[in-house]
Amino acid sequence: MGNIRAQPSGKLYFDFRYLGKRCREITALPDTAVNRKMLEAKMKKIDAEILIGQFDYAKYFPTSSFLKQIQLQETRAQRGALGSEIPTFRQMATAWMYEHEVEWRQNYRNTITLLIEKHILPEVGDLPLDAITRDVLVAFRAGRVKYRTPGDLALTSGYVNRIMTVTKAILTEGCIRYDLKSPWERIKKLKEERVHIQPFTLTEVSQMIEDVRSDFRDYLITRFFTGMRTGEINGLRWKHIDFERREILIRETFTQGRVEYTKTDSSQREIAMTQPVFQALQRQYDTTGGKGRDAYVFSSRTGTPIDAKNFNNRIWISMLKDLGLALRRPYETRHTAATLWLASGESPEWVAKQLGHTNTEMLFRVYSRFIPNLTHRDGSAFERLLERSNTATQAPTKALEQGG
Repeated sequence: MGNIRAQPSGKLYFDFRYLGKRCREITALPDTAVNRKMLEAKMKKIDAEILIGQFDYAKYFPTSSFLKQIQLQETRAQRGALGSEIPTFRQMATAWMYEHEVEWRQNYRNTITLLIEKHILPEVGDLPLDAITRDVLVAFRAGRVKYRTPGDLALTSGYVNRIMTVTKAILTEGCIRYDLKSPWERIKKLKEERVHIQPFTLTEVSQMIEDVRSDFRDYLITRFFTGMRTGEINGLRWKHIDFERREILIRETFTQGRVEYTKTDSSQREIAMTQPVFQALQRQYDTTGGKGRDAYVFSSRTGTPIDAKNFNNRIWISMLKDLGLALRRPYETRHTAATLWLASGESPEWVAKQLGHTNTEMLFRVYSRFIPNLTHRDGSAFERLLERSNTATQAPTKALEQGG
């Protein structure tokens, strides 16, 4: 274990052993009780990182005169631990995950872990990095395209692309560290299938609100007329409801049993309450509002957030079947809000802000085909313009008569 000692000059220094070498790193701090306590805490952290093999000398002592010598010993020790100069993909993936997972939210970390453990490591995990060629990667991708789930479903092109993106990130990092040529040459992404949404009509929305179980009616109204994501509405607390300004403050989301930061920074937003939403939340306040500001707006009888899977299986599906509507995801409530807003003539910029999008690009890409049918802006306005112009409507006829 390391120690904090003082030089004859009174300056404190670190004294510890690392890779079989005694290391002394002098600080500019005088020997005081406060400075000793601070450096001893740092020494304990260094001891712990050395113990678990995660100590980075350069991080703590970037200006050390012994840094180059230490780094050379670290490289030799790493290669010796790996059993060869070039690690396997599995070893590189472990290091990559450890270094990057602190940057990720839990939900994203779970997704990356699933992709690596289920799809990547079983196929290329035991190959040394320098044995992974372009042919290996192309064959690996083809295998994912042909892969079938237990329900005999194929992976979508988008999912395969995500698998390959993670593979590329790990492999690229390994190639940089071990001075290898990247095999990722001319490997393009698969063309992804366009996602087709299935929003409800306003008539269908009314039918569903009327049909749903009474204790879920205000929940459904809020979903349909705010465009909130499932995790956002299920994790909504009363402290984020501003009745005075008529705003819903989106600050967190509830997913996989835990409260987390929203999907993206742009998802942090304020949603304007329409009158139906305002009234629904006022009614809901009588049910759960008395439990405190941290209480969930929509919750189970025990006060926990609504379980998305339970709502889908017990409430949502039975309601659609009862009304004879095509089965689709509860997430379509978000798409419904977007199409109804746009159909009513709301500004696309305002709609994008309500949904938590950074710009209107997604609106026009995803929802544009629904707008003509709902607003009758389907070319008929241009036809009426032509009808009002005698020149535009009569000239072609006259020309035909002359030509005949």
